[in-house]
Amino acid sequence: MGTHAYQNQIAIENEKKLRNVLDTLPKFCRQYFRGIEPTTSSRTRISYAYDFRLFFEFLQEKNPVCRKMEITDLPISILDQICPSDIEEYLDYLKYYKKEGKIHTNDERGRMRKLSSLRSLYNYFFRMELIEKNPASIVPMPKLHQKNITRLDVDEVAVLLDEVESGEKLTKKQQDFHEKTRVRDLALLTLLLGTGIRVSECVGLDLNDVDFRNNGIRIIRKGGSEVVVYFGEEVEEALRNYLEERKQVIPVEGHENALFLSLQRKRIGVRSVENLVKKYSQLVTTIKKITPHKLRSTYGTSLYRETGDIYLVADVLGHKDVNTTRKHYAALEDDRRRSAANVVKLREKKTDENGTIR
Repeated sequence: MGTHAYQNQIAIENEKKLRNVLDTLPKFCRQYFRGIEPTTSSRTRISYAYDFRLFFEFLQEKNPVCRKMEITDLPISILDQICPSDIEEYLDYLKYYKKEGKIHTNDERGRMRKLSSLRSLYNYFFRMELIEKNPASIVPMPKLHQKNITRLDVDEVAVLLDEVESGEKLTKKQQDFHEKTRVRDLALLTLLLGTGIRVSECVGLDLNDVDFRNNGIRIIRKGGSEVVVYFGEEVEEALRNYLEERKQVIPVEGHENALFLSLQRKRIGVRSVENLVKKYSQLVTTIKKITPHKLRSTYGTSLYRETGDIYLVADVLGHKDVNTTRKHYAALEDDRRRSAANVVKLREKKTDENGTIR
């Protein structure tokens, strides 16, 4: 299975999930998803579908008109009957609600994303002139409080990789597994920290995506574009060591080409990588909650500090818009601007015969 084949498999699985969710949504939603299919990823569409299901479940519970009907039978005209205050009430509901006995909460980002998906639904049907009103467009986005980006410091990166290599602080049970996965885990974490690739891009790698002649890996970015990301000597060494061990493993049929394998000899999954990052990072810091995405932020920070080139960081991280990168590294940019204050000298300071600076 090649990298594209793996991505296609994920897309097919998401499409199956989408169809299952569509069976629980109003029938008019099918037209919307057909309409956005060419410009969105399968992951985005399934995410929108879950958001819509939650919205229509809320309406059925709170709205007297919707309460009398099955969600699947709701007509498109229901969108015209909803006013901005209904949507504001929905956003308030999202802060804390119970579903099937489980408590759910949404912070500002979660509510922003759900309003965004709702705006997309309304914008589509409004543009197609199938509805007369667009209340979602005038409901203000929840105010977003800027969060500090969590990342590992340079010394924490070194300690993390030392721990992956030694496994000394792991529990006895974890150490038993560590014997079997140490070389793989070190290669995987070194690759994430040394290239800034996404965990989804990492698990999608195949053996033939690694090019030691140019020290590059071929990955499929979000949106489907294929790019080569280059790596340094530390990543090369970790990958070569792992590939020597990888030769001894006979993968399960269908997983022969996967670069990183699980203990079940199948392509390692996103959740497994998240779990191993969590396991090792807890040995290094109990204050910071480290995820694979935080390792990506760590790489981006190091690259920006070394180069000062925000456009290079955006390109390497695969951000389509440099403003996305600038937003993440605004504090670092401010530090660089502050440091510029004393770099340029306008006049040399003079001293008199007594050595006093004038």
